[in-house]
Amino acid sequence: MTGADLAGPLLANDLYFVIHDDRTGRMRLHPRLTGLGLAAAIVGELMLAGWITIRLAAGQARLAPVGTPPGGVVSAPGTAPRGTVMVGAVGAVGVAPPADVVTRSALAHISAEPAHSLQTWLQFLARTAHADVAARMTEAGLLRRPPGRRLPRRARPQAPVDPNTALWPVGRLNLAIQRGQRLDTREALLLGLVVATTVARTVLWEPDSRHLSDSIATLPAPFRELIAQTKAAVGDAVISPR
Repeated sequence: MTGADLAGPLLANDLYFVIHDDRTGRMRLHPRLTGLGLAAAIVGELMLAGWITIRLAAGQARLAPVGTPPGGVVSAPGTAPRGTVMVGAVGAVGVAPPADVVTRSALAHISAEPAHSLQTWLQFLARTAHADVAARMTEAGLLRRPPGRRLPRRARPQAPVDPNTALWPVGRLNLAIQRGQRLDTREALLLGLVVATTVARTVLWEPDSRHLSDSIATLPAPFRELIAQTKAAVGDAVISPR
């Protein structure tokens, strides 16, 4: 995939629909778990588009802009291997940054400070992920603007404009699991994040399906690591609620 693929269906939008009621817009999870899941989905969007990957460094999983060597130093112009995408503080040299403000902002932060662990980035992005993704979906005409402006933003659920559109992401997953269909990378990653956030028990017809676990297990290693790190962050949030 390339950066242009961010113009298609967005992973975080689909996960947002799964984690919220398809008619009322109310969260199905605690806000901290919702934020962590959406933060992981934002990272997933950048990974699917080929902007970043996950590498192990000093025993930690870290996000690395594509074109950054294992040591974490961004290649200088003219020194990277042919065909390598080099990344600066905002985006790849010679390639326009993501047009989407949510992923563009996340990429700018990650590129500027690549030494942080993936866990640190999940916690950082989770602080605003829900509001950021909701704003993006509102602008795209997927969510209704919240009523009751005097209430805090987090207290105002936003109903989907079309409940059928909101229901479709989890509907796709349920049908694929029921029929034993092969999932592509994006759909398998969405499924993995549904499991990692614990919302699977609420929305999936067969949450213990062998096909479900097999679909996640066949993902490339960086995507499996993202799911595992998200699951760990969610587990820590459940054990030590704020």
